[in-house]
Amino acid sequence: MLSTASAEVVRATLPVVRDHAVQITGEFYPSMFAAHPELLDLFNQGNQASGQQRVALASAVVAFAGHLLDPDDDPGSFDAIAERIAHKHVSLGIRAEQYPIVGRHLMAAVGTVLGDAVTPEVAAAWDEVYWLLACRLIAAEARLYQRGGIDPAVLWRRWRVVKRQDEAVDAVSFTLVPDDGGAVPDFLPGQYVSVAVDLPDGHRQPRQYSLSQGPVRGSLRIVVRRVRGVDGAPDGAVSNHLHDHVHTDDTLLVGPPAGENTLDPGTGPVLLVSAGIGITPMASMLDHLARTQPTRRVVVVHADRSADHHALRAEIRQTSAGLADVDRLTWYETGDDERRGFVDVDAIPLSEDTTAYLCGPVPFMRDVRAGLLRRGLAGDRIRYEVFGPGMLDGRTG
Repeated sequence: MLSTASAEVVRATLPVVRDHAVQITGEFYPSMFAAHPELLDLFNQGNQASGQQRVALASAVVAFAGHLLDPDDDPGSFDAIAERIAHKHVSLGIRAEQYPIVGRHLMAAVGTVLGDAVTPEVAAAWDEVYWLLACRLIAAEARLYQRGGIDPAVLWRRWRVVKRQDEAVDAVSFTLVPDDGGAVPDFLPGQYVSVAVDLPDGHRQPRQYSLSQGPVRGSLRIVVRRVRGVDGAPDGAVSNHLHDHVHTDDTLLVGPPAGENTLDPGTGPVLLVSAGIGITPMASMLDHLARTQPTRRVVVVHADRSADHHALRAEIRQTSAGLADVDRLTWYETGDDERRGFVDVDAIPLSEDTTAYLCGPVPFMRDVRAGLLRRGLAGDRIRYEVFGPGMLDGRTG
């Protein structure tokens, strides 16, 4: 909890900080990277260039401040944000000793942007907000490291590509096994791993890719969509490197499985809704369901540009055939072999005890979520995964 004095200051200054939050984080990142260039290897520079990372951090800090001021307003809403951040940090090997660096540069950015408005009392109050957030994340990350037997100082492990396969237009899968012959870590359906690539410019860049098969298969598989720049944006550095330069028998640096949007181990109905490359965590969940709960009620919904762009299309059909009670609905923007257009939420079979999992572009998930809520599905039964630092209903994804 915030101290009483700090709570008063934060409540009075939150509107100003909220209005300038993106400007503050925009000042923070360049300052921190200039002083600590080694941290560049931990951050997605594509998200830095697009501004998405600045928005995500600003939104998280403002949301946490609001949570501290009114913890009874939508209780648990910030828990989902904190859990997602903690899993992401664990996938990258973020360590407790790095939090003071972030805090120092973040508070300096607040002073730079807000100037004389940052009195000693204001600085102390927002420093308290930061450290309450930092301590919460450090504790959550420590639990995840301990639970997974992970040493963040030696996070990366070398994996060998045993199979590379084209899965759709601009989508290729890599099946991986430990290069040291060691054990494949267990994971939960829906989780992801970080992959670190050394680029030609000398920088190492990590990206997160969902595991697209269920656990206990003796390997890990990721599916990578080639990111092509639009409207002047650059192509995706890591995805293009993987497509163009990584082949069978090559090795990759891979982090431990992480991610909180995982399959409920219960017995109730499951709805898997995806668009584009968002199909990957759904494929893992479906694979697991077919092998462990083949009689569980499952509805599989996917939207894509066309059949040619539909990654894992044949595999999803084959896996679905192993379920006793399944409906599969597909919408394509073009073509005649499936439903034409966009997902019609009213056409999705749904019961009030369904747990829904969504993954795809943020506007797609926002529309589907709104439709499911309108049809009476409780909000806590709708879970979602955002690729990258996205937002859904005002929350970091």
